[in-house]
Amino acid sequence: MAPQRTILITGASRGIGLAAAHHFAAAGHRVVGVARSAAPDGFPGSFHSVDLTGDGFAEEMAAIVAATPVDVLINNAGTGRMARLGEVKLADLDAVIRLNLTATMLATQACLPHMRRQRWGRIVNVSSRAALGKDGRGVYAATKAGLMGFTRTWALELAAEGVTVNCVAPGPIDTEMFRQHNAPDSPATQAIVASLPVRRMGRPEEVVAALDFFAGEHAGFTTGQVLYVCGGLTIARDPI
Repeated sequence: MAPQRTILITGASRGIGLAAAHHFAAAGHRVVGVARSAAPDGFPGSFHSVDLTGDGFAEEMAAIVAATPVDVLINNAGTGRMARLGEVKLADLDAVIRLNLTATMLATQACLPHMRRQRWGRIVNVSSRAALGKDGRGVYAATKAGLMGFTRTWALELAAEGVTVNCVAPGPIDTEMFRQHNAPDSPATQAIVASLPVRRMGRPEEVVAALDFFAGEHAGFTTGQVLYVCGGLTIARDPI
């Protein structure tokens, strides 16, 4: 039987993060959720409402992991401000970088000492297929590509210490965030679905399946990798 682990998930109040929380709790792990919003009803673990973009986030994360040392970190929190190049505002660029990249680095730094001491740890970053390029998503794509850079570099830095770092890059997933920017019955959303080889949106639970592998006991020889969970969109639109 696999040992019980403590798994911290950022952006755990909805979407992929909430689905991951329920999955890992059902598997018998201790779940710690962190998000800017309040805890959702029935959250399956402890929950901390924290502003991940706030000036005090590093200190708040340090306090959380001091009370509950973390074995597995899933850096899931993220945001996007949609605009084409000519309309990008500097404030939006700064805000997206602060959550998608800065908060990821600070959360990882807070969890790392315990992982290093026990010479076992799993860090999983949630990126996006949009990192390969998507019209109107320049800022979002740049930060999600940055997460892939974090993944590969940190994997090299930590491999000899028993800590793996991997990345899951979802395509279009039926979450609250996606629906905020894409009305379900709009022609644009229908075009997205039609572009997917599987001809349907992905489900949060299908992304969680990839997170589960990278977070697990059998992923010790897998590090620095990016796994696209995209319904075939990557091979259809971005062939080698």
